[in-house]
Amino acid sequence: MSSLRDQSSYDVVVVGFGPSGAVAAALLGQAGVRTLVVDRSDEVYPKPRAIALDHEIMRVFQNLGLQDAVAPFCEPFTPSEYYGVDGQLIKRLATVEPPYPLGHTPSMVFTQPPVERALREHVQAHPLVDVVLGQRFTGLEQTDREVAVRFEGADGRQASVQARYVIGCDGASSSVREAVGIELEDLQFDEPWLVVDVQVNEQGLAKLPRTSVQYCEPERPCTYVIGPGNHRRWEISLLPGEDPAYMATEEGAWSVLRRWIGPEDASLWRQASYRFHALVARDWRKGRVFIAGDAAHQQPPFLGQGMCQGVRDVANLAWKLHAVLTGAARDAVLDTYAEERREHVRRLTTRIKEIGAVICERDVAAARSRDAGLIAAAGGTIRTVPRQDIIPPLSGGLLDEDRSSGAGLLFPQPRVSGPEGPVLLDQLTGAGWRIVTTLRPDQLPPGLLPLALSLGALVCIAPGARECSIAPQYLQAGELDGVLAAWFERHHCCAAVVRPDHYVYGATDSGDALLHMVAELLHRLK
Repeated sequence: MSSLRDQSSYDVVVVGFGPSGAVAAALLGQAGVRTLVVDRSDEVYPKPRAIALDHEIMRVFQNLGLQDAVAPFCEPFTPSEYYGVDGQLIKRLATVEPPYPLGHTPSMVFTQPPVERALREHVQAHPLVDVVLGQRFTGLEQTDREVAVRFEGADGRQASVQARYVIGCDGASSSVREAVGIELEDLQFDEPWLVVDVQVNEQGLAKLPRTSVQYCEPERPCTYVIGPGNHRRWEISLLPGEDPAYMATEEGAWSVLRRWIGPEDASLWRQASYRFHALVARDWRKGRVFIAGDAAHQQPPFLGQGMCQGVRDVANLAWKLHAVLTGAARDAVLDTYAEERREHVRRLTTRIKEIGAVICERDVAAARSRDAGLIAAAGGTIRTVPRQDIIPPLSGGLLDEDRSSGAGLLFPQPRVSGPEGPVLLDQLTGAGWRIVTTLRPDQLPPGLLPLALSLGALVCIAPGARECSIAPQYLQAGELDGVLAAWFERHHCCAAVVRPDHYVYGATDSGDALLHMVAELLHRLK
């Protein structure tokens, strides 16, 4: 851990060293960006807050070389079953069957403290990233060229550093957001809940459901989540007149857990009362200052997307900052961060609110009507819906202006033939710009490879032959499970231009159209 040197200069200062800030610093350092990350806390918070992550986030960890470090603390998310007023099944979410589209289990539960520690250790070991803890952000001033960022240590000593850009990843009560005057928009969700994390013994586990459960019961809606190992979480709505402070005591927590287990079955790990909100920042950028993670949005927890959204934010922003800092893109490209992420968060939060409305209906007659409607819509038999179908694509920003089929979707990461055996696609291509196509080398349009070089893009030819071959400006790698072939067929295309954050810029059905698309992209960037 470095010390904060007054008047030091960085490309980017990240305020906040939680998961979003740590991933931001890791991605920027990996890209060669001189970065400072500062946090007022010296240690990782020792209890779980986030409990779910998905394949998009694990792909980011994979790209950072952290997959093996975090995998021991992750497990597949069990199916989630929704039960109505009279105890009948009314809805069911689960994951898709293999082969997995992004190369990882689509939905996972995880233990946050050790995963966060692995992230921190990775960042602290990076030579281009300075980490300074125990420093409180106190303000900033910015000009057209740079930002002066002020901090104060526990001893009262003050320091200021210079940065080209600042990212506020400092949580729901963000001081960075406040310093630049960004307001939050209320998407109209406000519910008091109790969250209880429990370590359950074998006797207790035998009493509990084998799947995660949403109890959509008007008298007290609640959620039961199966975490890794013997970790179980309950999210329990508070009733009018219940004291949130009392309910967050051990006595209060056990008073509502007794429906399932008692103190002889488990030990409390964490209990806290919250008001679940749906809030989105009106602005995500003010000059050279950006906000991300909980500083930019808060949503109800019903789909476990809180931490995932923060990692998506910084994965979107980091590559754009790198492109601008290196002259590969003009500053206006940074405006697409807010355009893309704000709308994505709004759309996903709306869907989460809809799930919340199913869970939280308090009127018994309305709840029975809800149950009947869901069962009727399923034709009388509840079908399993993949959780990831609920996550929307990008709908604006730096995407093909013709909005070709596939634009804004996450591009698959299939298993492919590598030089020494099967690998995931990103392990061959890296996470920069990519042009992935089924066209053979002799079918590539003249001029494509020079344009790809200007873009900094690797041309990958797949599905292709079963063997892997690497040429100076492209590689060929046949996929092994048909994931990519099915994606191309579904979107009626033969080529996709893929962004560094794995979202599809655009897809096309001919070599000539691909050449035009890449030329237009270069024009938009420069």
